[in-house]
Amino acid sequence: MAGQASLILLGVFGMLSILGVPLAVAIVAAALAAVMLAVPLDMALFTAAQKMMASLDSFSLLAVPFFILSGVMMNSGGIAVRLVDFAKLISGRVPGALAQTNIAGNMLFGCISGSAIAASTSIGGVMVPMSRKEGYDNRFAAAINIVSAPTGMLIPPTTAFIIYSLVSGGTSISALFIGGAVAGLLWGLGLMVVTAIIARKRGYGHTGFPGWAAARRITWAAAPSLMLIVLVIGGITCGIFTAVEASGIAVLYTLLLALVIHRTVRLRDVPRFLIETTQITGTIMLLLAASAALSFAMAFTGIPAAISALILGVSDNPLVVMLIINLILLVVGCFMDIGPAILIFTPILLPIVQKVGYDPTHFGIILVFNLAIGTITPPVGTGLFVGAAVAQERVERIIPVLGPFYVLLFTLLLLVTYVPALTMTLPRLFGLL
Repeated sequence: MAGQASLILLGVFGMLSILGVPLAVAIVAAALAAVMLAVPLDMALFTAAQKMMASLDSFSLLAVPFFILSGVMMNSGGIAVRLVDFAKLISGRVPGALAQTNIAGNMLFGCISGSAIAASTSIGGVMVPMSRKEGYDNRFAAAINIVSAPTGMLIPPTTAFIIYSLVSGGTSISALFIGGAVAGLLWGLGLMVVTAIIARKRGYGHTGFPGWAAARRITWAAAPSLMLIVLVIGGITCGIFTAVEASGIAVLYTLLLALVIHRTVRLRDVPRFLIETTQITGTIMLLLAASAALSFAMAFTGIPAAISALILGVSDNPLVVMLIINLILLVVGCFMDIGPAILIFTPILLPIVQKVGYDPTHFGIILVFNLAIGTITPPVGTGLFVGAAVAQERVERIIPVLGPFYVLLFTLLLLVTYVPALTMTLPRLFGLL
């Protein structure tokens, strides 16, 4: 039955997707079609509805709207320029200083806003024209902005890990946050090294040190925004509060920052933020509920077991199995957004990696790392097209420049996959596993 169910699932989902049916509706319809191989429609509908409602009955889900609201308020303006100045202060004496500033700025703004697209447009919108004006090749400036934007998908707070935690059956969000922060830092620092090598060859210099008085002023201006990262990561690692509590604190702090300290928003803007947050949260919750119906359908028809047998039939060596899974996820990431990909493929692949001895936390980091690469990979990577639009450059002209960075990211992916100590040491050290 697993083979027939797989064909029906993929066929119905593919057909509805081509017809432009909303993703959540397509997922639920495909799940129902597969389950109807064994049970009548009324029983399939009743059971799927139960599973969908039960999937949303989770305390951890409270973190999603709070972190989204915090990111929405952070995107309101005034934050990007302060972070760019601070990033320039850090990287100003390194070869290719403006490119390095773009990387550092995307790392800082991405994890504060929780959005790679927001980082690419906000930081890139400042840095790419500035780099072009200073003599940088526009394609190189665009490439730097594109490859560094996804770091915010790994460095907390990020909803990708919260979604994975729920779909995987309750993996510690705090452990995912800390391990993901390490993976995100490896990504950003690796980019800085490669960028320095390329910049030295091309003769892109440094901007120098602005002086201690200016450095103090820049640091003071950026400090309130940077404190959000310290609050979230520091509070979780020190055991002061949980990830869900951290999300509420992030909202209160961001509101204070936007209304009182930076004064970039007014009270009359708050309803608009709440509406935007509700729209984004509603989409995520609907996808989560749909993924629960999909998980039920796959478990009921034996699809994960069949896929597991297929992959493990090739080899039961953990190195080979993880290589196959990484290749699958890299291909998936090229065509599918990170949220739906996590919802669909976690129930399929998690049992396989657990059979070969991988921890669910470790796999969550590998999964998000893979899919983050997918956001900047053709043919559908949204980050690639947004970054090209920011630089007013054609995608096909940027892709050759991205080559060395893709090599770096694939190498880092293998390190994260095969050297668990890189991302798992800190979560263990803080007692989160």
